[in-house]
Amino acid sequence: MSIKNVRLEVMQFLEKNIDSFVENYLIPVEKIWQPSDLLPDSQSETFFEDVKELREFAKELPYDFWVVLVGDTITEEALPTYESWLMDVEGIDQKTDNGWGKWIRQWTGEENRHGDLLNKYLYLSGRVNMKEVEITTHHLLNDGFDPGTDRDPYKNFVFTSFQELATYVSHNRVAQLAKKYGDHKLSKICRLIAGDEMRHHHAYTEFVDRIFKVDPSEMMLAFHYMMKRKITMPANLIRESGGKIGDAFEQFSDSAQRIGVYTAMDYVDIMQKLIDKWQIDKVNNLTDEAEKARDYLMKLPGRMTKIAERMVITREPHVFKWVQPAIIK
Repeated sequence: MSIKNVRLEVMQFLEKNIDSFVENYLIPVEKIWQPSDLLPDSQSETFFEDVKELREFAKELPYDFWVVLVGDTITEEALPTYESWLMDVEGIDQKTDNGWGKWIRQWTGEENRHGDLLNKYLYLSGRVNMKEVEITTHHLLNDGFDPGTDRDPYKNFVFTSFQELATYVSHNRVAQLAKKYGDHKLSKICRLIAGDEMRHHHAYTEFVDRIFKVDPSEMMLAFHYMMKRKITMPANLIRESGGKIGDAFEQFSDSAQRIGVYTAMDYVDIMQKLIDKWQIDKVNNLTDEAEKARDYLMKLPGRMTKIAERMVITREPHVFKWVQPAIIK
């Protein structure tokens, strides 16, 4: 049987439990929070006072914080690109009777709330140039998304396992910083979004864990492939108005690194967490090629830690069109 057919068979095997995945890792629509729960109520008589309070707290947040919050928002708003990519993975079908299609649609429904909430917060804050933010989001959707996984479900689940934890780290750190600066409402917003990301991370890591039990060698090779080529961040093609594809990503990453929201060491830490979660050192019945892949994976965090420790940002902060330093005190 071909590798492609084996993957399809494994996906069909896992699909039999899709309802339990949905029940365990997603929250029913009527029970989960919605963006309006966390923003000033436009139907309330105190709406304008509540917006004024939101804007007063927003004035205390520093420049790099706003750059990161905008970048995180844009990344969340590019969700349609991620959904369309995952719907094209082998074993996933848009048909309503396809279990994996059901999972992706309901996962998308939860994720969609994140960009909606953050976008409205940015608009109400009065601290960013919303048209420039919208242009960047529009560009990111137009420019597409390629995580280097092809249509391979194994590689895609490694990618989503990594990315969901990375977004948890970023949103959780932003929540901590907002709290530090006294903005408890924004802190709660980012903390709740982070909670969603962690649940989704647990789901995708379970998918991989189950694949390791039935197709260990190919799953090991897929994990090795993704770690060797390095995980492509969803915002890696981000650009400002008038810019070229991807030319704003490095400056955005600099801001995140400067304020400790997401650093090179976080990347290594996430890699190690996945290695530990899937107990890579204990996987049995591997081919010779997969054994070599395992050895590479076990040594990789140590090698990348040495590189991360040497990383120093020497570039001056970039002046983004989204956020002008002269406006942000």
